[in-house]
Amino acid sequence: MKFPLVSLFNKPLLVTLLAVPLMACVASSVESGKLNSLALVNGQIYTVNNEQAIHEAVVMEGDEITFVGSTKNSQAFIGEQTEVINLQGKMVLPGIHDTHLHPLEAGLDEIKCTLDSEQTLNHWLAELKSCAANNTQQEWLLGWGHNINTLLASNTSPKKWLDAIESERPMAIMEATSHSVWVNSKALQLAGVTASSVHPQGGAILKDSLGHPNGVLLDAAGDLIFDLALAPTPSRMESNYHGLLYGLEQVAKNGITSIADARVYWRRNYLETWQRAQKENQLTARTTLGLWAYPDMNDAQQLNKLKSMYSNDAGSLLRVNQVKLYSGGITHNTTAALLSPYEDYFEEVGAKGLNYFDKDRLSLYASELQAVGFNMHIHAIGDRGVQESLDAIEYALNNADINSVARHRITHVEMVSKQDINRFAQLGVIADFQLAGDFTKPQHFHEMEPLIGQRAHDMLPVNDVYQTGATITLSSDWDVSTLSPFVGMQNALTRGAQSLPSLDAVIRAYTINGAYSLGQENIAGSIEVGKKADMIIIDQNLLDIPLQNIAKTQVLTTIFAGKIIYQK
Repeated sequence: MKFPLVSLFNKPLLVTLLAVPLMACVASSVESGKLNSLALVNGQIYTVNNEQAIHEAVVMEGDEITFVGSTKNSQAFIGEQTEVINLQGKMVLPGIHDTHLHPLEAGLDEIKCTLDSEQTLNHWLAELKSCAANNTQQEWLLGWGHNINTLLASNTSPKKWLDAIESERPMAIMEATSHSVWVNSKALQLAGVTASSVHPQGGAILKDSLGHPNGVLLDAAGDLIFDLALAPTPSRMESNYHGLLYGLEQVAKNGITSIADARVYWRRNYLETWQRAQKENQLTARTTLGLWAYPDMNDAQQLNKLKSMYSNDAGSLLRVNQVKLYSGGITHNTTAALLSPYEDYFEEVGAKGLNYFDKDRLSLYASELQAVGFNMHIHAIGDRGVQESLDAIEYALNNADINSVARHRITHVEMVSKQDINRFAQLGVIADFQLAGDFTKPQHFHEMEPLIGQRAHDMLPVNDVYQTGATITLSSDWDVSTLSPFVGMQNALTRGAQSLPSLDAVIRAYTINGAYSLGQENIAGSIEVGKKADMIIIDQNLLDIPLQNIAKTQVLTTIFAGKIIYQK
């Protein structure tokens, strides 16, 4: 039988396509009594199946893929009610899996002041003064984006600059990485931070020459400020919800159909915000939540609380089956946990960095939570942090009754001891890298030399870990880095000796490997009959363009559960 072809790429587009809302309800169409039917034909369908097959057409009924093959053979699967899109040679990929991002935090309306980390201190102060004048109704004036090195380049105590802008209202400006917070005296007062305050677990309070807090709080010390500033209230929870919807819109625009929120602050009621989105049918991605493990909490109490929040219904778009822990901090704040001392470091931190959770606590959490069904998602940047995280996972696996389904993951993995490279594959631990940010390019590592010497040129061993047979995933860490997966793809292929070996390896890191890390490789991550109909149409064929053009790729259409949820 013949069928009409809807050309998605010749204007004017049909009204039926233009009318699709971005945040379309994607609840199962079976519930409404009618299955939607969609076919893509005359394209390059990059399936990511075991045969690495590329086909011309794919047909979807409801939320399931029913056919993958040639355009000619697809006709037998297309009915009168099927919406048919002529791809005109365009490339189709499985829906992208972003296994480490912060969509709720990225959309927070509470963050009123946004700074450019490349600008000067005087520029920031002018921006903050203007921001304060324009947001007089805010109880806390919150911001994001400064660079700690620029901030500390002067001998002036950083809190004094903010005090000159706001003395009666608390101010807190998060560094671009989120691993330090710049505050004024009022914020320190409300948080009870004084010269005699003890450094919190996983954090440090920087001091001036007289021993008083200078207004810069590293890692967990800064987190405590934002816990105070963003304590849940009815109005704040409403704001958080709309911020989450904004984050989900950006996710869909970038072709991402499965995500893992890498830091769900449950003390701020972020879990309830996600649950509301599910209840109101606003989820446009298969979502896994990583509950935040607070370093300052009593272990027994926190473990019981985390266990009470676990949920892992395979049929749900929202699963709570990961716990996010930090081993240490980050290198440029000298808080990442290292095996050998920093060459220069903050005295308040110590020569080898700090621990949010040391090896013994990591082992306890991994063992206890794995028994319930949780997978660990451990932030580890320094080589000591990576080693201690691997040790903890090995302990949990060795003490588990059943460990074959464990999908534990270490994220960032910027410095790895040679003796630990093979352990990812040996233990089945997933190595999750973020390569989309310019600061992860090899040419930027020289900036780390004053802190770690020649170790700065042996960072992010992506290919070394890949060659051991370990499972590699690539993710964004949005909004620290760009959300576009194609920027990360290009960067992963242009890293010299640490480049991944092929475009296929890179695409797999963003699709089927991501699905594996989220425990859903049987339903997503590739375009195969019987799997969920999650896929994207892009504007250029990645197989036919120079590597340096991959980052320019645009998503034309995002299909989630068989429905178009975004169209450029």
